[in-house]
Amino acid sequence: MSGDAWRPERAVETVTDPGRRGLLLGALAGSTLGGWSLPVLAGGQLEEPLADSVRTALSAAIANSAPPVPEFTDTDKRLAYLRWLAAMSDRLHRRKPDFQTRIEFLQTVWYETRRAGLDTTLVLGLIQVESAFRKFAISRVGARGYMQIMPFWSRLIGDGDVGRLFHMQTNIRFGCVILRHYLDRERGDTFMALGRYNGSRGRSEYPNAVYAAARNWAHSDA
Repeated sequence: MSGDAWRPERAVETVTDPGRRGLLLGALAGSTLGGWSLPVLAGGQLEEPLADSVRTALSAAIANSAPPVPEFTDTDKRLAYLRWLAAMSDRLHRRKPDFQTRIEFLQTVWYETRRAGLDTTLVLGLIQVESAFRKFAISRVGARGYMQIMPFWSRLIGDGDVGRLFHMQTNIRFGCVILRHYLDRERGDTFMALGRYNGSRGRSEYPNAVYAAARNWAHSDA
């Protein structure tokens, strides 16, 4: 990822005030997979004017309905993917006990993040913070699904059917395309892009929460 790329070791470095940093770290203390007590910090993307060319590009990215079937150029890459899938399945078991549902979710996240040129580990952290991996989550401002998509996106770049935002692949595709759009707008600055995704651009609480949650999903084969 170009620009100010995210790295796990930078998870809380942007909080400089000791008091605020202590409060944030206290809130994140339960973010491990064992406790699953990370507070959901879902906000909402802000509706902003889109140039026609941007709207067209985003609509095309959403409309391409290729299924999440991974393709590999060699055996080593396929084995790395299978190791990642097995490790993530174990970590997610408590939140998604049904094996098939869990595998389909992980396959979709893996596929859509790579399709959008995103860090899979970061996106899993974002989903944990946004919805706690709940498919039908709705925030106080109306954001929906795993990646908490605001309904206006369905009108701007989708077919207008807000109900489809609860469909797993549709929701994750929207989220990944939107995050990619924000990264491009912020010239690769992950911290600012995450803030824009949450509707809190420039504030540290949400990006740092995502960085901390992403540590739960770090893996050498990601």
